[in-house]
Amino acid sequence: MGTSFGRGGATTFQQDLQNSDCILIMGSNMAEQHPVGFQWVMEAKLRGAKIIHVDPRFTRTSAMAHLHVPIRAGTDIVFLGGLISYVIEHGREFREYVKHYTNARALIDKEFRDTEDLDGLFSGWQPDDELYEVSTWGYAGTSGELTAGKQEQSGDVSGHQAHGAHGMGQDFEHGEPPEVDWDLE
Repeated sequence: MGTSFGRGGATTFQQDLQNSDCILIMGSNMAEQHPVGFQWVMEAKLRGAKIIHVDPRFTRTSAMAHLHVPIRAGTDIVFLGGLISYVIEHGREFREYVKHYTNARALIDKEFRDTEDLDGLFSGWQPDDELYEVSTWGYAGTSGELTAGKQEQSGDVSGHQAHGAHGMGQDFEHGEPPEVDWDLE
């Protein structure tokens, strides 16, 4: 049965793959493991989409792809980091989509400094008060402070957490994307 219908679960509606301009398949031999879903990859290819297969092994998926990238096993996170870095540094992101339909609200302010910069503490640590001032984190909707595992908030967050991507649903409940001030530079 697995040969006919494939194994495992998908993270997206696979029929949407046919509308793609470029499909990146990593660490999966989709042609053999998910043949029903792979038909939509082939439909996209017929429509002109570029297919990129990233996997140490050359498989049937690689044979159908425009580009096979045979990375070393265990280096996929480094590979993805390089892709993300290139996209951001060269302004190749689809800003309108990222702004309106992703968790871009959770992007961190450029003033944020991470643990390796601050001797194991996150940006905004107030040693006298022993709490974090989260304004440097750049999360939309936060005006509170985090301390000892609890969050004190001011302002209405309509039942959603005030930080991270959890607040994204508020505006979508009314059919409109959220207003987001964000900058990747």
